[in-house]
Amino acid sequence: MRKRSLTAAAILAALIGPTALAVPSYADTDRPIPLSDAGDTVADGHHLYLADRYQHQIVVTDTTGKVTGRIPGLPQVRDLELSPDGATLYAALYGADKIVAIDTTRLTVTAEYPTGAGTAPSSVAYADGRLWFGYGDQWESGLGVVDLTTETPTVTLDLAGGHDFAGPPKLYADPDNPGTLVALDASISSGPVVVYDVSTATPAIRVSADKGGFYKDAALTPDGQDIVVAGPGTRALTEYRLSDLAEVRTYPVKDQPETVSIAPDGTVAATVLDTDDIGDTYVFTNGPARPSVRNVSHDWMPWGAHAISWSADGAKLFVQKDPGSSAKLHRIDRPRAYETKLTVDAPASAPRAKSLKVTGKLTSGLALPAGTPLKVTRTDMESPDGKSLGTRPLGTGGTFAFTDSPPSGGRVTYTVTYEGDAAHTGAKAADSVAVSRAKPSLTINNNGKVYAYGKDVKFTAHLGTTYKNRTVEIWADPFGSDKPNKRVKTGKVDSHGNLSVTLDLKRDAKVTAKFSGDSRYTSASAASTVGAKVSVSTSVGNHYKTKSVWNHTYYFFHKTKNPLITTKMSYYWGRAQKFEYQVYYQGRWYPGDPAYFKLGSDGVSRVSITGDHGQDVGWRFRVRSSYINGSSGDSVNSTTHGAWKYFTFTK
Repeated sequence: MRKRSLTAAAILAALIGPTALAVPSYADTDRPIPLSDAGDTVADGHHLYLADRYQHQIVVTDTTGKVTGRIPGLPQVRDLELSPDGATLYAALYGADKIVAIDTTRLTVTAEYPTGAGTAPSSVAYADGRLWFGYGDQWESGLGVVDLTTETPTVTLDLAGGHDFAGPPKLYADPDNPGTLVALDASISSGPVVVYDVSTATPAIRVSADKGGFYKDAALTPDGQDIVVAGPGTRALTEYRLSDLAEVRTYPVKDQPETVSIAPDGTVAATVLDTDDIGDTYVFTNGPARPSVRNVSHDWMPWGAHAISWSADGAKLFVQKDPGSSAKLHRIDRPRAYETKLTVDAPASAPRAKSLKVTGKLTSGLALPAGTPLKVTRTDMESPDGKSLGTRPLGTGGTFAFTDSPPSGGRVTYTVTYEGDAAHTGAKAADSVAVSRAKPSLTINNNGKVYAYGKDVKFTAHLGTTYKNRTVEIWADPFGSDKPNKRVKTGKVDSHGNLSVTLDLKRDAKVTAKFSGDSRYTSASAASTVGAKVSVSTSVGNHYKTKSVWNHTYYFFHKTKNPLITTKMSYYWGRAQKFEYQVYYQGRWYPGDPAYFKLGSDGVSRVSITGDHGQDVGWRFRVRSSYINGSSGDSVNSTTHGAWKYFTFTK
């Protein structure tokens, strides 16, 4: 279980040490993986292999964690083991009573080794040309071997050497310690750690010691001389010497350890249950003497599985998380670097060009010394891509503070960056200040005026003092939902601060001047609402003559004729003209009841005045047509009255 296959790159990395593996950037990534259940994980120089017992497959990723393939048809695959040369992957198939060999280049099964009906092999370890496996269930468990040194590999069971396992043992071996096999009796509190001598065909117990049982996981040190065991209980990540199982050291963790993996350079990584949500992944770069690198908590760590693995060169650490439909493989790119957390606190608001104070804190599991440089950048309207303010030193206790007098108003953002070093990841944080700006003067003329239909009207926007921006926009929004608000002019104001545009007014309109602001003056707008009358004309028909009398031009009708009044008005959907009728009596005009008549689509309305006109002979009358805003069916124009038309009847 969980052995390593050292490529040349991995050996070089182990010799050079962790500092050389550090990179200046810090970019952990999550990649989705089609894994329903977290199981064993092993890595070679090209791939990561993840066992999925529920979907009976091995998921294969590349060294970045990207899924590159699957090996299906492996019933309840449990444990995985690489041959020393990395060419073969061995898998224990709990649900098929056999162990299979898989070509790591072609990702195909090349050999099968049946272990016997009902044996249910669940662990496997390669040592000295033989494949040892743990099998069975509860007290019907044992130790077996597939001898690969013979021309026809043979399978032998019941090789526990006198120990009665309470459950199938977890097995570990390392090429650097030949003839040695470690078995954990993990299913009972009194289960020991058993070290076997497997240099001969019959294994013999070298040393056995009860270390508390219920072991979750284990990993051998790079030289194969020690084993680090996860469990039992909480805060129990312990290293034992294989020669006598004496305790070498204990690695401090905050909760029950679940899984452990050791890099070629000896760096120990482990995951814990993390019931308090304070961090589930630990990395010990120099044994327990140095504070562990603890990464932030993942959403959900799998239990009872070897869910953590170093890349073969030891440069990256892979952690399985969220097993099931949302399973992910979390890649930690700088596992030996302590995470840094940076906070920045700027005032919520401040006056422009006045001194303000920005504070913050940079923390890490391995404290950074005072004087550590922090880069500061100010982003504002004058410097949208950011302006460097140089570096500021970290103070005592990880705090820092600096002052600045922002020359630009508006949203000003201070970004603080710690670049990181060989032992720390980089960090970046920012906070923004609302910096005051002056309010400019902006006006536009003609507000409240009413103009004749089709009048060309000049609108002038006037902009007062600003800093750099002298551009104004003028927008015209004609009344009525069928006409959009439209920008009609954009330009810089002249030396007097003016920008003008002439509009042909055929409807009431709201004309707005807009200034977008600059780094010292806020945006502003000013509106002018103006009216536009309708075009209205009235003509009279069916008369027999016209004559200027009583100070007006009168139309004369025979009593047998009905006056025909034709109105022409600028058209709008649903519009009606107001028709008024008045009679003159003893020096004054008396109104009749007005009526509204719909305009045709051509804007024409014809009204025939009917009745017994014999009674109207000698009387004077007048009529007119009007558009009344809001009463004539719409509100897109200003109220407009047509001219009175005068008439009378004769015999």
